Amino acid sequence: METLLQGMRAVAEPTRLRLLALCAHAELTVTELTQILGQSQPRVSRHLKLLVDAGLLDRFREGTWAFYRMAENQACATLGRTVVDLIPDDDPALSLDLERLEAVKTSRAEQAADYFRLNAARWDQMRSLYVDESEIESAMLALLDPNDVGDLLDIGTGTGRMLVVYGESATRAVGIDQSREMLSVARVNLEKAGLRNCQVRLGDMYQLPIASESFDSVTIHQVLHYADAPADVIAEAARALRPGGRLVVADFAPHREESLREEHAHRRLGFSSDELANWLRRANLIPEDTTYLRGDPLTVGLWAARRPANDEEQPKRRVSA
Repeated sequence: METLLQGMRAVAEPTRLRLLALCAHAELTVTELTQILGQSQPRVSRHLKLLVDAGLLDRFREGTWAFYRMAENQACATLGRTVVDLIPDDDPALSLDLERLEAVKTSRAEQAADYFRLNAARWDQMRSLYVDESEIESAMLALLDPNDVGDLLDIGTGTGRMLVVYGESATRAVGIDQSREMLSVARVNLEKAGLRNCQVRLGDMYQLPIASESFDSVTIHQVLHYADAPADVIAEAARALRPGGRLVVADFAPHREESLREEHAHRRLGFSSDELANWLRRANLIPEDTTYLRGDPLTVGLWAARRPANDEEQPKRRVSA
């Protein structure tokens, strides 16, 4: 009961109620919330701390920035959603706040467009070497049925494309990336798609900022070729999976395009199926279907694997010669 009372006391203040409503619509920084509310940063930060302490908001660190959003699994998460739903749509203060929020989102979108414009030539050159992304996405959907996605983790989420592809089917979806610039782009894309069940986080693919066995599905889309230790990325993905959960990896088959090392920072020139299967088994996953999509000169491989259910036999490990 004390937890509920703390939550009710925290939200029973005009500024904190406005903050809660705004964070129900988007992930926002202190600076953005200060801009929307027209209040000082210390005052806004103090109110945010009370909401976080009461379990009404979640706070996520991203370098020197911190993002706030409506709590999902805290004790007062349901209370927060209920209170926000009770605010009339025509409330003058809320209407003005949401107008200012749209201005913040527009600014984000403009920054994302600038980033894309600066990097478009490099990405277009890369895409021209292999099959169309829509074909890859269709193949991934065939390997990971949208009806079975559940809670989804996308490692190296980049622009958040996998979150958009699976977002409507996922119970919740989290994208992890180490680039703040790419996360800014991903947030804009998720807002455009209206996917409030999706979020992105700054993190290292070798040490994911998530609990073990917390996701039903994991995707690794065009990421492994950047990794110094791809087997370790697979192992982290396996750690995140619940028993019976599935992993889908999309990356290049072995190739000889050396220019990708110099011009696009690729560490590996593709992966063989034996190599992937060995890493999957070492991570105690059961390799399943493999699909190849032929491109010129790059072929894309898609590898699926499953974590055994608790009552299943663990896969036998095979060590490369």
